[in-house]
Amino acid sequence: MNRRRGINNKLNVISENFKKFRAESGFSQKVLCEKLELIGLNLYKADIYAIEHNKRCVKDYELLAFSIVFNRPVADFYKDVNDFS
Repeated sequence: MNRRRGINNKLNVISENFKKFRAESGFSQKVLCEKLELIGLNLYKADIYAIEHNKRCVKDYELLAFSIVFNRPVADFYKDVNDFS
């Protein structure tokens, strides 16, 4: 049986804030990938798309890298997350 893990059929709960922070930063998916690569995290545009559309889990070290690139505390990625109700 192939079950997707997650909560409420989502593989991550940060997608909305992640997408918002990327837009606020003015980064295209390609530019975000380039900035992440500069700090040692290699992601593809398809990975960014998948995170933004809840089709991919986010690893703890990826979240830390996002926090650095977007210059935001990790806690900001969880603001207004209502997926637990």
